[in-house]
Amino acid sequence: MALLDDGLRDWPSTTMGVVGSSLGGFYATAVAEQHACRAVLLNPAVDPARDLSRHIGETTAWHSDERFFFRAEFIDELRAISPARLTQPARYFAVIAKGDEVLSWEEMTERYRGCRITLLDGGDHALSDFDVHLPAIIAFLGLDR
Repeated sequence: MALLDDGLRDWPSTTMGVVGSSLGGFYATAVAEQHACRAVLLNPAVDPARDLSRHIGETTAWHSDERFFFRAEFIDELRAISPARLTQPARYFAVIAKGDEVLSWEEMTERYRGCRITLLDGGDHALSDFDVHLPAIIAFLGLDR
């Protein structure tokens, strides 16, 4: 998060937007709250400190056999950057799949209540049909102008 803050320090937050999926959705929410910008969240993690606390120790990346050590202090860092609430729900657009096999769609929709939400009846955690949602994402971020 410190790297993001450093990189965004001089960025024009009034015209920027962030997009994040899963844990990246959590980070996008934290960035949006800190920089008052728009955020698009794709099956966003709601409470990664809680969810990842059971993975402390040596583990592998989900997408490869690369090994790394997930340290307990990472949990504290996640808690420290977790926004208590969303200050301006209109800045958020969440695409949430009921078929997400990793995260709870009910928890996601509750966290982003009052925000723009596209709730998919099926789908998956990876949002395999991402291309279908891209026009709405581009429009929300104002990139279609």
